[in-house]
Amino acid sequence: MSLFQRRDEDALDIHYEGKAVPRMLSYLRPHWKTMAVCLLLVLILTALELYRPMLTGDAIDLYIAGDYAPGEAVEERFTGLLVTAAKYAGALLVTFICNNRMMYLLQRTGQRIVYEMRRELFEHIESLSMRFFDLTPVGKIVTRVTNDVEAVHELYANILVKLFRNVVKIIGLTAVMLALDVRLALLSFVMVPLVTVLTVITRTLSLRANRKMRTCLTALNTFLSEHLSGMKIIQIFNREEKKYQEFCGYSNAHYRASFRAIMVNAVFRPIIVFASVVAMAIVIAAGSHGVLAGTVSFGTMYIFLQYIKTFFEPIQDLAEQLSTLQSAVASAEKIFTLLDEKPLIQDPEQPAKPAEIKGRIEFKHVWFAYDNENFILRDVSFVIEPGQRVAFVGATGAGKSSILNLIGRYYDIQKGEILIDGINIRDLSRDQIRRAIGQVQQDVFIFTGDVKSNIRLREESITDEAIREASRQVNADRFIDRLPEGYDERVTERGSTFSAGQRQLLSFARTLAFDPAILILDEATANIDTETEQWIQDALEKLMTGRTTIMVAHRLSTIQHADKIIVMHKGQIRESGTHQELLDQGGIYHKLYQLQLA
Repeated sequence: MSLFQRRDEDALDIHYEGKAVPRMLSYLRPHWKTMAVCLLLVLILTALELYRPMLTGDAIDLYIAGDYAPGEAVEERFTGLLVTAAKYAGALLVTFICNNRMMYLLQRTGQRIVYEMRRELFEHIESLSMRFFDLTPVGKIVTRVTNDVEAVHELYANILVKLFRNVVKIIGLTAVMLALDVRLALLSFVMVPLVTVLTVITRTLSLRANRKMRTCLTALNTFLSEHLSGMKIIQIFNREEKKYQEFCGYSNAHYRASFRAIMVNAVFRPIIVFASVVAMAIVIAAGSHGVLAGTVSFGTMYIFLQYIKTFFEPIQDLAEQLSTLQSAVASAEKIFTLLDEKPLIQDPEQPAKPAEIKGRIEFKHVWFAYDNENFILRDVSFVIEPGQRVAFVGATGAGKSSILNLIGRYYDIQKGEILIDGINIRDLSRDQIRRAIGQVQQDVFIFTGDVKSNIRLREESITDEAIREASRQVNADRFIDRLPEGYDERVTERGSTFSAGQRQLLSFARTLAFDPAILILDEATANIDTETEQWIQDALEKLMTGRTTIMVAHRLSTIQHADKIIVMHKGQIRESGTHQELLDQGGIYHKLYQLQLA
């Protein structure tokens, strides 16, 4: 399904069209040796579980219920019981060792697979186009990377091997019981058809319930992510009570969905217990008659009673594991839906590799629409020479910021060409383009960490000295040096302890530290106080030297010294020239200037 065909609330909640289970199993391929060891341990554990009741049953027949006279061969019988007890203890010890080793291997493998899946998921998310993030709430993406991946972890760490173990256990019990006594075995299986039908019904209901539960959890996380980020607005407009009621609605929907998922298992399990009790009663009745008639030994009777109890336990476990499996499958479907999301912008197979990007930018008859229908830019053409300073002005919605997004190829155009140094940007890789561009935006995002890390952004080639120099050039050092820890000062989420001007200066230093060939200033001084703006303006003259600089600003006073000013109106270029030339024309720019003077 095309991303443009989705409604916002439906994004990532469509049903996965592929086969989730085989794809989930493909993650086990690199760990097949470990899984083979685990399956071997399962076979050993199953054999030991079958062996222990047989040991006890044989001991009953040989050393307890045998036809012995009082006191006859007491020492021999006691020795036999001690040997049986030693074998039983040995079987328990081996069971403990195998079980311990198996659980360790499973948990380690599960964690490794989850790590790889989460890494793959985040790497894929980073590759997606900006249009995807325009349409998809952050909370849904967070749910995929956290809750859904954790739900899938249960499949690899517990469910698969336990499913195999229970199936082997049921097959082994069936074979041994038939070998011991066909009549009692068939009586023990009377309730199996009923249990099988119930299991199939439970699987269907469980799948539906778990899909609904995961969808409701996604909606709840989406609501939380959005409203926690906007808590200040909620409090400013006194919307706490209304938002609380809205949250209760999402929470209640998740509660009902979770309750339905739990009830499926809660109803099924007692029925299985009842079936096992009925089967045991039948075996006790028939077996007692056989014991009295001498056709069935006490030991065989004991073995059957233990096996019946053991026989229905894996069936109960299978029902619970199927429920967890359905939950994991439901989560995996959502994960794979996200992984199958194709980036709208693809790098060429053989990208052009210019020695360096000098910064010549050309738009040739460019048409662009975010939704492929309503065009924001209409037949836009212009040229920016290397080192030139060009400003775009116009009313809100005129298409100024769209031009900046297209230069960085965050979106692709529908018609026309965009060239950098004479090369179509479709022939360049996105990394090449974005390494050459430094962008300062109006809304600055500051990450949790310290001042240094927010300037470097994990680019280890940027030295501490380069960070200090970039900060000095934009005058950011004036406030950084006053911080208690200086460049090592801890920064809270979104830089909430800094003023808007300080955050903007950090963003400016960050951009300059990467030394771009093209500098983009998107309303870079809109949120800065007069003193801070003077600091930046003081640095701009030096910073723009030797760089192609593109500016977008509503305050015309900040762009008067640009080499060229391009006036946008309703997606088209209406005027172009220097500040004085545009004033002399008496057109749109002249009117905007007069309005700001007034």
